[in-house]
Amino acid sequence: MQDFIKINQEDNVAVALRPIAKGETLNIQELSVTTLEEIPQGHKVAIKPIKNGESVIKYGFRIGNAKEDIAPGQWIHVHNVKTALGDLLTYGYEPTGAELKETEHAYFDGFCRIDGKAGVRNELWIIPTVGCVNSIAQALEKEAKKLIGGSLEDVVSFPHPYGCSQMGDDQEHTRTVLADMVHHPNAGGVLVLGLGCENSNIPVLKEYIGEYDEQRVKFLQCQDVEDEMGAAMKLLEELAQYAKGFKREKIDASQLVIGMKCGGSDGLSGITANPVVGAFSDILISKGGTTILTEVPEMFGAETILMNRCQTPELFHETVDLINNFKNYFTSHNQTIYENPSPGNKKGGISTLEDKSLGCTQKSGSAPVKGVLSYGEKVKTKGLNLLSAPGNDLVASTALAVSGAQIILFTTGRGTPFASPVPTVKISSNSSLAGKKNNWIDFNAGRMVEDKSKEELAQELFEYVLSVASGKKVKAEEAGFHDMAIFKQGVTL
Repeated sequence: MQDFIKINQEDNVAVALRPIAKGETLNIQELSVTTLEEIPQGHKVAIKPIKNGESVIKYGFRIGNAKEDIAPGQWIHVHNVKTALGDLLTYGYEPTGAELKETEHAYFDGFCRIDGKAGVRNELWIIPTVGCVNSIAQALEKEAKKLIGGSLEDVVSFPHPYGCSQMGDDQEHTRTVLADMVHHPNAGGVLVLGLGCENSNIPVLKEYIGEYDEQRVKFLQCQDVEDEMGAAMKLLEELAQYAKGFKREKIDASQLVIGMKCGGSDGLSGITANPVVGAFSDILISKGGTTILTEVPEMFGAETILMNRCQTPELFHETVDLINNFKNYFTSHNQTIYENPSPGNKKGGISTLEDKSLGCTQKSGSAPVKGVLSYGEKVKTKGLNLLSAPGNDLVASTALAVSGAQIILFTTGRGTPFASPVPTVKISSNSSLAGKKNNWIDFNAGRMVEDKSKEELAQELFEYVLSVASGKKVKAEEAGFHDMAIFKQGVTL
């Protein structure tokens, strides 16, 4: 196992891959550096003198400015480095990168839907229009589990607190998200469960749903029936019979849409897990597939890398709007744009938002940006897409699912048990986490600093994703976890 890593030739810091004691001598390429203090795993050590106000360089980019003179061998963290970012910026389009070469086809065993989409699960989904019927939806989920069998794999309800007492875009986004959930290909059948007096009632929501298969989607307004449980179970039985008509069949991997997200990051996330996911993204895109990158606040400081990979000037301008609109969202609520790293991020070695963002965007690989999506918008273009959503794990993962992701890859250095509406693969940045939380972690990218290359792990991850798409359950599914969180953006009446 390596002791440290200098990520880019231009860096003036190295990252500890294990705890390094005070007084150890590190031979870093042409430099010999003796540590002046203990350096925790995932944290940075200065390998060159850095004067007060000068740039701290990691990944080949500035991650902040020194708050004091820093000597080689010193620990670099929040106590002596600060963000160098400002607020709204002016950007120029300097296109870089090129199309990926096509590679041979790959396949998975999935479910072909009537609308031409491919599902990786065949489940019944119970979707409440309003939080008032959450308890009924959850009770129905429990009772309807008896319908599981054959090709019907699960029955899942998705409670949420919205659907009423909302205004403007906040209400519009809730309706859009619920309508997108109805159309998701991982659901073989859907029961839309309404109350009757809510703002987003079933007749209103049908306008957002548009055309639908009447055998696959059923509606029940609880105030309209005497026995809502009995009426709902009858509909679920019909949906189950319909869903069981679908069987897994061979489908080209070009039909896969994979969401990419990170959370509970540490200093190794941008060195192991995120680059492995980025290399995975390139593999899938080379086979005609699609990936979606989100959590816009964690692009701040690395946004120009993505902007310059936009395929067209139009996409560049859409990405500029994506970034600046989210900054305006922060300032409109009188919040600081750049105070993003969480206590867990900082404990793991991330010092500034630039540090976090440059690691986060490693998940995008090297492919050109082919699409920019607003919150709740479905993916339309194959290849790498950027999606407007916040950094919150549950909200962003739900946003990825409603935009069309059948599976989400979630990298973490700290660990988390949460799920999303679709299979959510937890990828650890370090082997310690993978061993400690084996009940959470599906894939260990920490091996990249031990005995595996990025390319080897990316190929392993690709094969693992194909197995998940073919029915293999991830740890959160084995635990019975399913979550959904809608982005709250307005007042509550």
